[in-house]
Amino acid sequence: PLIGRLMFELPEEMGLIAVAVRQTQGKGRGGNVWLSPVGCALSTLHISIPLHSNLGQRIPFIQHLVSLAVVEAVRSIPGYEDIDLRVKWPNDIYYSDLMKLGGVLVNSTLIETTFHILIGFGFNVNNSNPTICINDLIAKFNKEEGAELKPLSADCLIARTVTVLERLIEVFQEKGPNGVLPQYYKYWIHSGKRVRLRDEEGPLAWIVGIDDYGYLQVHEEGKGVESVHPDGNSFDMLRNLIVPK
Repeated sequence: PLIGRLMFELPEEMGLIAVAVRQTQGKGRGGNVWLSPVGCALSTLHISIPLHSNLGQRIPFIQHLVSLAVVEAVRSIPGYEDIDLRVKWPNDIYYSDLMKLGGVLVNSTLIETTFHILIGFGFNVNNSNPTICINDLIAKFNKEEGAELKPLSADCLIARTVTVLERLIEVFQEKGPNGVLPQYYKYWIHSGKRVRLRDEEGPLAWIVGIDDYGYLQVHEEGKGVESVHPDGNSFDMLRNLIVPK
């Protein structure tokens, strides 16, 4: 894409973002096609991260910071704190734990001592199909709570997401994972949930958090806490998790 070529031509201190009204060739995790109708907030953001920094040593964390930034973009607006937008590890944005509203895809290229990161994120702001959108959640909240919150625009939420992300990156660079994890856990959908390890009949484990490198931590009875990776084959990232050797 154009932004992938431009990112090496511009001065390092200059930010770069591409915003799309709709995408026809969007990409998801594992090469999946990402279809994006009008009404979604869609953009690709370029950032530079020094290799020898807190985040440069923990690049997988970027997708978690972006997912959190999308949720905070809405829930940090006065009055919108209880709109039930959440993060699903590792890179999805959800309505409660019920429905996916968006996702994040991160590609990184290391050149000398700098990571050039391309962050693609898309989330449904104003399109009620095929699932649900942020403005539907706001309308639902207004109806249930007798509130009068205004609908939000995709442009506003992209701008807010980038601003929140900048702040989260600053905090991470200064304090490491512990600077952002309390906020991440506040909005994630996994606390105390159970998963199977290795296969459908595998041992049960309880999700307890994410480790210093952004991988999921689970507690299998009698085994203590271990970090796990997705098996790479499941449509749902939380099926058949694998304990690395």
